[in-house]
Amino acid sequence: MSEHIILNVPQESCGERIDRYISDNIAELTRSAVQGLLEKGNILVNGKKVSKSCKLKGGEELSVELPEPQPMDASPEDIPLDIVYEDSDLLVVNKPKGMVVHPAHGNYTGTLVNALLHHCGDSLSGINGVIRPGIVHRIDKNTSGLLIVAKNDAAHLHLAEQIKAHSFTREYEAVASGFFKETSGTIDAPIGRHKTDRKKMCVTQENSRNAVTHYEVLRQYGGYAHVRLRLETGRTHQIRVHLAYRGNPVLGDDVYGKPCKGIVGQCLHARKIGFIHPKTGEYMEFTSELPDYFRAVLNKLEKTG
Repeated sequence: MSEHIILNVPQESCGERIDRYISDNIAELTRSAVQGLLEKGNILVNGKKVSKSCKLKGGEELSVELPEPQPMDASPEDIPLDIVYEDSDLLVVNKPKGMVVHPAHGNYTGTLVNALLHHCGDSLSGINGVIRPGIVHRIDKNTSGLLIVAKNDAAHLHLAEQIKAHSFTREYEAVASGFFKETSGTIDAPIGRHKTDRKKMCVTQENSRNAVTHYEVLRQYGGYAHVRLRLETGRTHQIRVHLAYRGNPVLGDDVYGKPCKGIVGQCLHARKIGFIHPKTGEYMEFTSELPDYFRAVLNKLEKTG
């Protein structure tokens, strides 16, 4: 059964393209998906069809008909994986920047899960269903680095409990914009869904969860800083939201900061991961060297400042 959503366009959105406005206000729709709905006539402006390049004037009523969702499934794909560690219970993989972790609307193929299904076959935990088999925690598409994958439900539950208890080590490195007066500190600020842009998170007291990030400035380069960050909690977009909140957004983050010429997505790398092995009880820790894109940014900052 299809779903209808009504959006009333405020005057301050005058001049904005309709596809961007709708994708910013309906979380499950990308701009390309909105354009497809416009072409099919599923989106009406004051009861009339419009082109996908239509610009809003403010004051319009938008009627968006979302088609009945199709069941999604993940299929194995022969995609190379950078596996740092693997045994019968889990594996640690080094995800490249630009790869989505699991299938979702707009990204049905080419994901880490598609690659894992090819590599592991049926040996992945089923706790998160057919779309996210084995996925204990996630990192963003444009964040590179380490994440852990569970091969069975017992390992998945054990690892998830460590994350919940904050005993799971997750350390990142980032290039942040702006100057840091303090060379180290803690950002303790609750995070929840943004009121008007449902694709974004923000620091808020309403419908939020506690979020704590510890940081250390490794080097300051004038208007930029190389920062090491450790997650105490693991909220959606936590590092990106926290750094933007204190006025130091991650370089290249076009959601919480601003785009940067020559950089696609944020300069953020999940460098270290540590956990207690669910079967042996041994503490294990792995690190990933900074990828080429990150080192290129640092080299450029070395030369300029």
